[in-house]
Amino acid sequence: MQAAIENARDELQRSSQKLAFSGLAGGLTMGLTGLGVASVRALAGPGASQHIAPYLLYPIGFVAVIIGRAQLFTENTLYPVVLVLDERRYLWETLRLWGVVFGSNIAGAVLFALLAVKTPALHADILTQLIMLGQETSSGSAAHFFWSGVIGGWLIALVAWTVTASHWTIGQLAIVYLLTFVVGVGRFAHCIAGGGEILSAVMAGSVPVGGYLRWVVPATLGNICGGVFIVSLLNYG
Repeated sequence: MQAAIENARDELQRSSQKLAFSGLAGGLTMGLTGLGVASVRALAGPGASQHIAPYLLYPIGFVAVIIGRAQLFTENTLYPVVLVLDERRYLWETLRLWGVVFGSNIAGAVLFALLAVKTPALHADILTQLIMLGQETSSGSAAHFFWSGVIGGWLIALVAWTVTASHWTIGQLAIVYLLTFVVGVGRFAHCIAGGGEILSAVMAGSVPVGGYLRWVVPATLGNICGGVFIVSLLNYG
């Protein structure tokens, strides 16, 4: 736990500008999760393999962001909670960190969607699959998005805890890959990873902006509950 507290101190000492740039890079890079899945689905075509094989690339965005130490909401933002619990202060500094990172992550996801949809960067079949992913992710009830987000937040918070405990990069890589693979193949909601997919569908006109908002609010609340209340409180206890 001491390593998590030290990480929290480092995060809270960073300026809002530095957090924002790192969060923007993190949100943009997280678009690789949906892009990886869409690329394999486009290449593999219809069939039983579509249910598992594409999600072998789902962790790529998480690996790049977490190992690269970019800011990611529900991952880096977990550490300050432990510091607040341990020292009973830094609440406002933690809320500042959350707000800056969440906003910049969303902005990065928007940039990814613009790049994917509004430029000729992607082949048509890959873009079609990316938009379909966004449609699938945004389909469901608010209750489903919330409880799916609870599990997704729990798994990503476990990534943060276990990566902190590991001293070897190969061990960190394995942890990130395995736990985020479960997030992908289980279709659990993550407010930034899934946001890139849905925002791509929004940019393409396949999902209304209201559909994105209807998804992101309960998914984010679920991620916070799963990450903060399950992992932080239990591990701190």
